[in-house]
Amino acid sequence: MKRVLSLLVFVLLLNGCNDGNLTVGTIDFSNATTQSCSTTNVIYKLNTQEALILQMPSTDFVNVPTVVGSPTIKTIDNVTYRVIYRSYNGTIASDNICSAIPPSTPTVTDQWTATAGTIQIITTPISVTGTNAGSTVITGYNHNIIFKNITFSRTSGNQVYQTFTFGDYVTPATTLPFAFNQTLTQCGSLTSQIYNYTTGGEALTLDNLDPTLIQRSATTTPRTSLLSATTNKLTYRLYNGLLTSSYFCGTTLPQSPIIIQEWIGATGVTGVSGIVSVTTVKNGSAYIHTITLNNVTLTNSDNTSFNLGTSYIFGTLTN
Repeated sequence: MKRVLSLLVFVLLLNGCNDGNLTVGTIDFSNATTQSCSTTNVIYKLNTQEALILQMPSTDFVNVPTVVGSPTIKTIDNVTYRVIYRSYNGTIASDNICSAIPPSTPTVTDQWTATAGTIQIITTPISVTGTNAGSTVITGYNHNIIFKNITFSRTSGNQVYQTFTFGDYVTPATTLPFAFNQTLTQCGSLTSQIYNYTTGGEALTLDNLDPTLIQRSATTTPRTSLLSATTNKLTYRLYNGLLTSSYFCGTTLPQSPIIIQEWIGATGVTGVSGIVSVTTVKNGSAYIHTITLNNVTLTNSDNTSFNLGTSYIFGTLTN
């Protein structure tokens, strides 16, 4: 009877070590910050005398949100995709992970190497409040990393975890300058394109402007219209080179410079969002039209979006 009870206790202990959850005191990096090596495809977490290391191509961390329920999945092969846990006999720092020649001390006392499993990555944009009232700015992308069915090879035998959470890794977003001088230019007739640009390589355009917005008469109340995919189509573009005025007003977009980002204004909702507002004053024989964009959201092809704010001045047009 005692032998049977002892066997049952042994089985229960064995199952408890492989329930898919890391045990605090064995490996726990939940409070550690994810860091990266500048010259290698390595990201890692450090505790006082422990390191959790993930090596994989940096190009796999794409600044594109993943579809809900469809994470990015990579297979651990211990070549291109490697996961390693190490314990040391002293306090460690970044040099112990990233240096081409690591310091001689402290030394590794134990190492677990992943031999199987998958790396699952869920990517979401990080938005913060902008300087313009009501605006948002995308500062980066958060990559939440989880290992599934990971097998570690260690000196005492294999250890398998159904779910092993590595944590979050943040990559910076490309900054959209929005460095416009607010002086607008119009192509041809009143219904064609109005644009603002910087020679550094960005442009904000309104295509097929509602003809009722720009009139040679002063306003007592602003004229308004809504953004749409056709009339009042708002587009922000970032380019890989210099821009000049010759880029605009053609029937087709020039091939150079190359567009590296494109954001489209969301269709407006009456009294709520996506509103184009124009105020006109007379100045001698000219009329000055100030165009303001109210509660406008810009979205790219990856369904990432940000808001220009409650009131964003597109610029002034004189005719």
